[in-house]
Amino acid sequence: MFHKLLQIDPEVADAIINNEPVVVLESTLISHGMPYPENLETARIIEDTIRTLGAIPATIALHRGRIHIGTSDTLMEELAQSPHTIKASRSDIAFVLSRKLTASTTVAATMFCAHLAGLPIFVTGGIGGVHQQVIENFDISADLIELSTTPVTVVCSGAKSILDLPKTLEKLESYGVPIVGYRTNEFPAFYSHSSGLPLVHRLDKPQEIAELLYYQHQLGMRNGIVVANPIPRGDEIPEAQINPVIQQARAEAKGLQGKSITPFLLKRINELTAGESLRANIELIKNNASLGAQIAICYYQQLKHLNI
Repeated sequence: MFHKLLQIDPEVADAIINNEPVVVLESTLISHGMPYPENLETARIIEDTIRTLGAIPATIALHRGRIHIGTSDTLMEELAQSPHTIKASRSDIAFVLSRKLTASTTVAATMFCAHLAGLPIFVTGGIGGVHQQVIENFDISADLIELSTTPVTVVCSGAKSILDLPKTLEKLESYGVPIVGYRTNEFPAFYSHSSGLPLVHRLDKPQEIAELLYYQHQLGMRNGIVVANPIPRGDEIPEAQINPVIQQARAEAKGLQGKSITPFLLKRINELTAGESLRANIELIKNNASLGAQIAICYYQQLKHLNI
C-alpha cells in the first residue's frame, strides 16, 4: 500500500488506513531551527497539542535510507542533538537516502514526502521565500516552487520575516498558489501579527479551510495552499522592535550562502533579542499546530461524510 522507501510509524499507518486525521510536521525546526533542549521540548509539545485535539502527528525525517513518516523518540533525540544532521531540501532527498545519512526535512522536502505518503495537511512555523538582495544572488527558497507543484496545504505564520515579504507574495501569486488568511486580511510577518501586506482571501473557521482543501483536490489542482495564521497578538514582537534586529543580523550574515543563511539569522536574532524571538517562535508554532489539527479533523470528517 505504501511506497517502499517510506518507514511509517504504526500509529500514523493506522490513521492513514482508517482515514483518520494526520498532521505532518517538519524536522528542520528540531535540527536547525532552535537550540537544544528547546528544540526537543517544542517538538514534543507540538505533537502533544495535535494529539490532544484528536489528530495524529507525523514528524518527517530521513534516516538510514528511508523516509520516516512519524519519528521515534530515539530519532527525535538524534535530530535535536547531533551536529551531523543534514538539512535536506527536495534536491537532497535521493542523495541522503542513497548514502544512508540522517537529515531533517525543509518545508519543500516535507511537502514532497507528505504527498508521497498521501498526507495533505502540514504545519510549520514559516515558509521560505525570496531573500533580500535577490537581484544580486537569486536566492529564492525551493519552498515556493514546491508549493506550486505539490498539493499539500501548509499552515504557517507567513514567511520568515528575515525574507523579502512583498517579493515572496508576488512569487507565490505568479505560481498560482492560493494564500488564505486565517482570521486576518493581512499577511503575517512571522514574529509580528501583521506585515501590512493585504491578502485577497480570508477564512474564519477551520471547517471553511477544510472545504477549500476538498474543492482544490476535487479540481485536480497540483499546487499547495498557504494558510497564513498570525502569531497571537499577546505573543508577537512588534515590527518596530524586531525589524532593526533583523537588519543587524542580515548585515552580519553578509558573505554566507545557501542553507547556512537562515539558521545563522535565526540564531543571531535570538541572541540579539535575549531569547524573545525563540519564545515567539515556540508560541506561533504551537498556535499553528492547533489550527492544523482542527483543519485536519474537519477535512477527514468531511471525507467520511462524503464516503471518499
